[in-house]
Amino acid sequence: MTTKNAPHRAGRHFLHIPGPTPVPDRILRAIDQQVIDHRGPEFQVLAKSVLSGIKTIFKTTQPVLIYPASGTGAWESALVNTMSPGDHVLMVETGQFASLWHKMAIKLGLVPHLIETDWRSGVDASVIEAKLDADASHTIKAVCVVHSETSTGVLSNIAAVRHAMNRANHPALLMVDTISSLGSADYRHDEWGVDVTIGGSQKGLMLPPGLSFNAISTKALEASQSAKLPRAFWSWTEMLASNETGFFPYTPATNLLYGLQEAITILNEEGLDNVFARHIRHGEAARRAVAAWGLTLQCVNPAEYSPVLTTVQVPAGCDADHLREVTLRHFDLSLGMGLARLKGKVFRIGHLGDCNDLSLMAALTGVEMGLALAGIPYKQGGVDAAMAYLVESASNSSTKAGVTIAA
Repeated sequence: MTTKNAPHRAGRHFLHIPGPTPVPDRILRAIDQQVIDHRGPEFQVLAKSVLSGIKTIFKTTQPVLIYPASGTGAWESALVNTMSPGDHVLMVETGQFASLWHKMAIKLGLVPHLIETDWRSGVDASVIEAKLDADASHTIKAVCVVHSETSTGVLSNIAAVRHAMNRANHPALLMVDTISSLGSADYRHDEWGVDVTIGGSQKGLMLPPGLSFNAISTKALEASQSAKLPRAFWSWTEMLASNETGFFPYTPATNLLYGLQEAITILNEEGLDNVFARHIRHGEAARRAVAAWGLTLQCVNPAEYSPVLTTVQVPAGCDADHLREVTLRHFDLSLGMGLARLKGKVFRIGHLGDCNDLSLMAALTGVEMGLALAGIPYKQGGVDAAMAYLVESASNSSTKAGVTIAA
């Protein structure tokens, strides 16, 4: 990427971290409008449009609140609106972002019970069920899990978690972080019985960072009436009251709302099922490249492969950050770094948001060339394996649609 006072670099920058993701031109053009009066009728039309439209992405008929904040703000909003000081919450440490949410709970005066993992697996619903079965007094007020753990490339089964909670007949709220999965992986707020879903703008929604979301159930809203943690900026009550008439209780991020309106349109034009299928296909192509290179995935269970990113271990004694430096310097390709305990041990390939076959192939090509330049032991052929799969799957898709591809 060209920076100020640096020589010009030809071509585009390949941003393949798992968020923020590249912003499509249509969304950039939507954002590039003059600011309007956020108390006027024109804004009211915009707000009502996005407040209604975003529900289709969460697959909910319940309210979705939009904050001018990062996903971290949406974590806090979920907790402070439903919990009281000293409340117990059950959390699963599937990776760095689950760990950060856990640390936030402690700072807010909650008492988290942490289920630790090896950061290579998703949420084990049976463990949650056992913990809730043992909580006969219903001390635990919420179960907090991450859907797609962005640090590890692991996707957890949220429907299984809800079934486990139902089998335990436990009244705890279910809170789910979908910051990297919203708009990229199949997610169903209502059908899966989620009480608070947390989202962010800068990944599957293809927007710049700056918006976060809480989708809330009736049960969560009822819990907020008696919750005692202090909240002002994050108050659901004030937000819902203003949203009812198409406004916000404070100055909103108007231009990002223009972009959100366009993002919702784009996702619905492609069709959410098609969006999810595209991400699954790209995830499989990336994993085939990794297998051909002879490298190891961080995620160990194929049923838990996240379709939005692929986290790859480098061999012992190698430095994943050196590889990332090489790919950026030589090919203008940004890869995700390893976080916390995974620092230097893994790199992450983002293939979410506005990503197509050629974008993915460019990233995988950059990785394969980078492995060679960085001196990391690998086998050639990863790019070929990914390309063969993409061609095969595209051909199969065209055949099913009644289109014949000439030999």
